[in-house]
Amino acid sequence: MHSKILALGLGATLLALVGCSDEHTITTTDGGTIISQNRPEIDENTGMIRYRDTDGNDVQIPQANVISVSEN
Repeated sequence: MHSKILALGLGATLLALVGCSDEHTITTTDGGTIISQNRPEIDENTGMIRYRDTDGNDVQIPQANVISVSEN
């Protein structure tokens, strides 16, 4: 009985950790919002912001089109 409770507790902990992410919301100048899987980074050479979208694709958007980036 004690081992079943321990197993359930460990399982719940693992599920909670898997649910944690590094998602960020990017707000654009046209009023849209984009959810990224990672922290967006600025490419100083191109002026583009790079991020990974929710489908796992690497995407770039011009920095001039972004109002804010916030962590979820």
